[in-house]
Amino acid sequence: MTTEQRINHQMRMVGRLLQEYDHERHLPLARFLTGFYKRNRQMGSNDRRTVSRLVYRYFRIGNAAQQAELPMRLAIAEFLCDEDSAVVQQMLPELYAAIGLPLEEKVVLLEQHTDFRLEDVFPYQAYLSAGIGRLNFVQSLFVQPDLFIRLRPHWAKEVQVRLTEEGIAYSVLGEYTLALSNGVALDRIPGIAGNYVVQDYSSQRTGNFFEASEGENWWDATAGAGGKSLLLLDRQPGVNLLVSDIRLSILRNLDERFEVAGIKKYRQKVIDLTKDITAILGDEQFDGIILDAPCSGSGTWGRTPEMITSFHPDSIAKFSATQRQIAERVIKHLKPGKPLIYITCSVFSEENEQVIAYLQGTGLIELERMELLQGYERRADSMFVARLIRR
Repeated sequence: MTTEQRINHQMRMVGRLLQEYDHERHLPLARFLTGFYKRNRQMGSNDRRTVSRLVYRYFRIGNAAQQAELPMRLAIAEFLCDEDSAVVQQMLPELYAAIGLPLEEKVVLLEQHTDFRLEDVFPYQAYLSAGIGRLNFVQSLFVQPDLFIRLRPHWAKEVQVRLTEEGIAYSVLGEYTLALSNGVALDRIPGIAGNYVVQDYSSQRTGNFFEASEGENWWDATAGAGGKSLLLLDRQPGVNLLVSDIRLSILRNLDERFEVAGIKKYRQKVIDLTKDITAILGDEQFDGIILDAPCSGSGTWGRTPEMITSFHPDSIAKFSATQRQIAERVIKHLKPGKPLIYITCSVFSEENEQVIAYLQGTGLIELERMELLQGYERRADSMFVARLIRR
């Protein structure tokens, strides 16, 4: 098979994959790919890697050049996202020599020679929070975010030594924060399980808003797999912690994660925050509540670019309404003078500053400080965090 034939075969596989994925858009792309390759075991490892790269880059250009044929869209995406590509050489030979130029210059060339328009990639800019740099954010969608780990304090040096021994390159971003290339198989390194946590850089920074004290009672109201809870406990091991989530299966994952981390002292409850929670919590009051609110996830679309084309802006208002509702419910279980830590992984104002303004308007709570964590400056997720105090 010639190089041209192989490229054409791989692009046809991408087309077939996308057709199947259209019927299963409820699945994250990564999970869908696992099933797709199981159904197509005849694909070699090289074809799998190439097809995965191409399909992720296809989604990275979002809503741009939608009228172009699939091979041209793939070539546009490769041109933007890489410094060499056989697809570009075949489909855009007149631009191939420029593939190593800075991103800004490549955008100009594409807009001159193709139907690509940068403004079409992410057509939701009118909804962005004021602190988001629009151009930088959109350009960040063309880049795969890094893998970040948080070193647990007692084992920080040990983990770094083991990474060095294994020849794994990393950058130090803080006392306990490392950035690594995506795809590093950390679970294959013996002796470090439980001594680090895979956690995005911006997510780690939300811990600066906790300020918990020993002996306090804290509630992680939307705990998920427990990333924020582990962050809280590593910063202040002396807190008494309640974790809750609407999904029992997720809390089981949390239990497994806590067991690996050696954490045994905590309570767990299944709680649906969209309903009356008095029957579950009674009049229990907490010294601090973490509310990692359900949201659009728009700040994480660099990791899940398939979400760009399936998103509809009408859902922003729905998320915002849910966020206001559950925040009001949990505030009632917060002691006066104590903090609610409101977090989203959204870049949309209606889910961030506007929710905070609404909560302040209830008279129940006042804002101490808030921050947009511009993760695109560090090849990380972008998030929003606010610390509010119960009156």
